[in-house]
Amino acid sequence: MSLRHFLIALLVPITWGFGVALAKSGLEHFPPLLLMGMRFLIAGAVLVWFVPIPRGYFKKISIITFIAATMQYGLTFSGLARLEATPAVLLAQSQVLFGVIIAAVILDEKPSLRQISGLVAAFAGIVTIVGAPSLAGRMTGVVLVLSGCLFWALGQVMVRGLNGVLSGFQLTAWIGVMAGLQMTIASLLIEGNPLPCIQTASPADWGTVIYLGIVMTVIGYSAWYYILARYPVPMAMPLLLFVPISTILGAITFLGEHPDFRVLMGGMMVIAGVGVVIVEPQLLFRQLRTRTRKSLSAHQPH
Repeated sequence: MSLRHFLIALLVPITWGFGVALAKSGLEHFPPLLLMGMRFLIAGAVLVWFVPIPRGYFKKISIITFIAATMQYGLTFSGLARLEATPAVLLAQSQVLFGVIIAAVILDEKPSLRQISGLVAAFAGIVTIVGAPSLAGRMTGVVLVLSGCLFWALGQVMVRGLNGVLSGFQLTAWIGVMAGLQMTIASLLIEGNPLPCIQTASPADWGTVIYLGIVMTVIGYSAWYYILARYPVPMAMPLLLFVPISTILGAITFLGEHPDFRVLMGGMMVIAGVGVVIVEPQLLFRQLRTRTRKSLSAHQPH
């Protein structure tokens, strides 16, 4: 990987991870559905001009959006509002675990022994986190985050049902538009009149909204799809393991959080377990060898 591509790749965990920490700060002023609705309206408004209209797929995208975005982000960020950012982002890694389980049940994609061992390790880490003293009396937040992860996993199975007919950018743009509209309507129905929050928002609050919409979503996802387009999935997936690490750094730096030892220990188990699930060593080493040979061949004199 060239230095330029490496720096672009770093944008993914940095923008996404720090975004979770900043979202926690934004939730102190904006209710969850309103905050996420504004985030996706901004992202969709920026991206939608650069992708084709998904003719014939609006109904499917609308349903996917409701499951994988509106329900998922609504539940997850409602949970984040009740938890510190560190345990919340570590618990959110369960979306990978739920994804493997749902794929096995619905798509009949049986996990390998390696993936099963990773699932066991990660779920043990989640149990460790949930039992931490700092989460005592906060089970509502835990359940909301885990429920959001379950909806995310279900949504990804639905996305796969599209069979790749829509590009990642196209999905991101139109899901952003639809999620923004769905969450704004849900906010009006559930959270009430948004005008007081909007009128009293400080420049810092609006800075958080802009970061979530532009930096975390537009720039972060653009970097992710840029790397996916140029490198095999086994080389790109390990980037996701750094998202909770950057979130924890952001939570400690910006929010002044001090996660207890049990949360950190459980988090290490979760990250390690998820790593075992998503990283395929044989494919990774094979791709690295292939790229190394091509690089050496390109630099040999002819």
